[in-house]
Amino acid sequence: MSSAYPFGNDPSKIDGYKKFWARAEVKRPLVGFSIKSWFPLEEFEASRDWQSHRILTPEMIDPAAFMDDQERLLREGEAMDDDILRGASPSQAVFWLCAMLGATLRILPGNTMAEEKWLSWEALEQMRLEHDSPWFQKYMEFAETLVSRANGRFPVSHGTLLGPSDLFAVFCGHTQCLLDLIEEPKKSQKILWHFGKIFQEITEEVWKRLPRFCGGYFDAQYQLWTEQPIIRMQEDAIAVYSPKLYRTLVQPVDQYLAQQFGGSFMHLHSTSMFLLDALLEIEGLHCFEVNYEVDSGGPDIHGMVPYFRKFQEAQRALVIRGSFTPEELRYLVDSLDPRGLYLYIMVQNMQEVETLRPLVGM
Repeated sequence: MSSAYPFGNDPSKIDGYKKFWARAEVKRPLVGFSIKSWFPLEEFEASRDWQSHRILTPEMIDPAAFMDDQERLLREGEAMDDDILRGASPSQAVFWLCAMLGATLRILPGNTMAEEKWLSWEALEQMRLEHDSPWFQKYMEFAETLVSRANGRFPVSHGTLLGPSDLFAVFCGHTQCLLDLIEEPKKSQKILWHFGKIFQEITEEVWKRLPRFCGGYFDAQYQLWTEQPIIRMQEDAIAVYSPKLYRTLVQPVDQYLAQQFGGSFMHLHSTSMFLLDALLEIEGLHCFEVNYEVDSGGPDIHGMVPYFRKFQEAQRALVIRGSFTPEELRYLVDSLDPRGLYLYIMVQNMQEVETLRPLVGM
């Protein structure tokens, strides 16, 4: 079915998001399908061209060159006939905040990576978000270019940003930061708080330049709309922390960030589920997003369902993003409460969409 609204962004879909956040009684989960790749660099001709280089610099990024491909990707919403809005953000292949703080971005097949640095405590403490830096300016230019191109037809959001523990790992060194957490906990926590405030600052700064969509805020990576100011929290580095280290040093920072934004949510990988009890202790964090990714070493669907149930038993809204066989999706839907559940399903083609739609009650 073709949508009468550009990109399928029917304002009536807002009601589904409101019910999701409120964990209201519903007959089925909120459901979105996407044919987009897991590798954002490959989706745009403008960024595919980077792969002839080793290092990404801000001068190589031309936001205007992304716009036609961005609209092409969003057009999937006009054929999907699903529950979600579709929007865009500055390139999700770029580690924007790392680059703003001085990291070198190495170009990889399909993505980029921030090269780790081994900075002193003094250098870490002196790091600031310089608003006149080329990377800060390019990030804001990209967001403003999207706003102009959207012209109210689709929401524009912040980009994908690494959280405090991830920044600590990049700028202190992934191995060294673990040693420092144990041997220098006070200094380590001071730096985590410092990165937390920078994370808050860049989130707030870009939202000063972004219009609301249907009166609310948006995250383009998961196509998630909310009425309240939004922050997409991320702590991928905690996958190698003990629960004690996380609770003592990182949890207070995450607690602070969650309480600054009424629409806060946290992105997680399936490999971090051993920290779930500690994560659920964070007050004011009403929503979690979990990537279902067996290939990365996480549990299969039968192993993940008990964790998904735990989120729901704690009265938290839950976004599950992943690719599913019909058997996996049927088991997932049969095992979970549809209240406060949003399934963001990555598919290969429209034929797969039609196969999976009945399994989610559509």
